[in-house]
Amino acid sequence: MGKFEIPEPYKWDESFKVFYANLDDEHRQLFDGVFACAQDRGSAGNLGNLIKVVKAHFSDEEGMMKGAGYGDYDSHKGAHDAFVKKLEGLCCPLDDGTIHYAKDWLVNHIKGTDHKYIGKLG
Repeated sequence: MGKFEIPEPYKWDESFKVFYANLDDEHRQLFDGVFACAQDRGSAGNLGNLIKVVKAHFSDEEGMMKGAGYGDYDSHKGAHDAFVKKLEGLCCPLDDGTIHYAKDWLVNHIKGTDHKYIGKLG
């Protein structure tokens, strides 16, 4: 379990802000995607959409990191890759543990890892 509390209801709020408008918008989409999976655990469409928005966001964020010469790029990308691998290995219906993992991972990744790049990506 991560050190940051999972918000209920599970929605993005200002405490997750990284101060890059595109990334904040994408983070909102990730919250919405996890929330949709939690609401309908049997929906392969919701899971597929979550994977799609996660990959698009990670690509954008990693591109900004590379462009800025961000020093922690390799470990950050490794965390992204591991999360994508976990999501791609899932099948519906999703269980409670999987939903909790996704919620917890996203909250703690943004607040514990992404917040380290604030002001450093250009």
